[in-house]
Amino acid sequence: MDSRIVFMGTPDFAVPSLVKLAEGFQVVGVITQPDRPSGRGRKLVPSPVKHAALEHGLEIFQPENANAENSLQKIREWDPDLICVAAYGQILKPTLLELPQFGCINVHASLLPRWRGASPINAAILHGDSQTGVTIIQMGPGLDDGPILAQESIDILADETAGSLSDHLADLGGKLLAATIPLYVGGNISPRIQDHSFTTYAPKLKKSAGELNFDLSAEFLARTVRAFSPWPGTFTFWKELRLIIHQTRAVSVTSPGAGVLTVYDGYPAIGTSAGILVLDQLQLAGKNKTAGSAFINGNPDWKSK
Repeated sequence: MDSRIVFMGTPDFAVPSLVKLAEGFQVVGVITQPDRPSGRGRKLVPSPVKHAALEHGLEIFQPENANAENSLQKIREWDPDLICVAAYGQILKPTLLELPQFGCINVHASLLPRWRGASPINAAILHGDSQTGVTIIQMGPGLDDGPILAQESIDILADETAGSLSDHLADLGGKLLAATIPLYVGGNISPRIQDHSFTTYAPKLKKSAGELNFDLSAEFLARTVRAFSPWPGTFTFWKELRLIIHQTRAVSVTSPGAGVLTVYDGYPAIGTSAGILVLDQLQLAGKNKTAGSAFINGNPDWKSK
C-alpha cells in the first residue's frame, strides 16, 4: 500500500490496529499520549501503542496536545495521505482532521450510532445488548457522528467482561481497518450517513461509578460487575471496609430486601430490588481475592442479623 499513513492511538485496544497497519501499510509516524506516572513509585510508563510502535521501528511523537501548532507541524512533515485513529484520547479539531488528502478515519468499538462516546464497550454490556461490534467512520468535528465506511458485529457472550470484549473488538477492529483502507482510498466505498435518530451515548466512566446500588435489580448489578471489569471495578462496604466485587451472578429468588446480606448455596449474597446478587469472587480491603465459598468459611458472621 503506497499511501502514507499516520496512526494515532494510546491503550491496548488500539494496538491490533497499529500492528495490522505496520505489517501491511506504509506507516510514517505514530502519535500517542505522553508517558504517564503509574504505581506507587509514580514511574513514567509508556502507552501500549508506544510499546508496539517501538517493536515495529516506527517514529513516535507524544504531544500533550495533538491540536497544537507544533503537533500540526510534525504531521505536515510526515505528509500523510490518511490518518487512522483508534482510542487516542483527545478530540481532534478540524485543522488536524483536514490535513491529509483522505482525512482521518476512526476505529470505534460499537455499532454506531449506538454508543457514541468514551465507554461504548462498558455501555453495551451494562445495558444488556446481545450484540456489539466495530465501526470505521470518517471523522468530523462531531462526537463519533461521521459517515460509516465499514461495520462488523459480534455477539456478546453471557460471561463477557469489558476486558474480554475489548480484546475481541480490538482484534476485529484491526482486521476491519486493514480491509477498509484500500477500498476507501481507492474510491470503492460509498460512506453511509448515520441515522442520528438511533443515537445513544456512553459517557466517560468515573471511578466512583463502581459502588453498587442494591435498590437496582440483581440482573442489572451482575451486568454492572461485568461491564466495569477491569475498570473502574465494583465494590460495596462490609464492616466499614471496602469489599471489591470481582464476579457475581443474579439469582431469581425472593429478595430478603435491598442491601440485606444473606447466604445462597454456600456463597455470600446480597438482596436487591429484584432477586439476589451472589458473590462468586470477592476481595476484602487488604486481603487477597478469594472465592465466595471460601470467604463464607472465613467469615461466618456475614449474614445480616
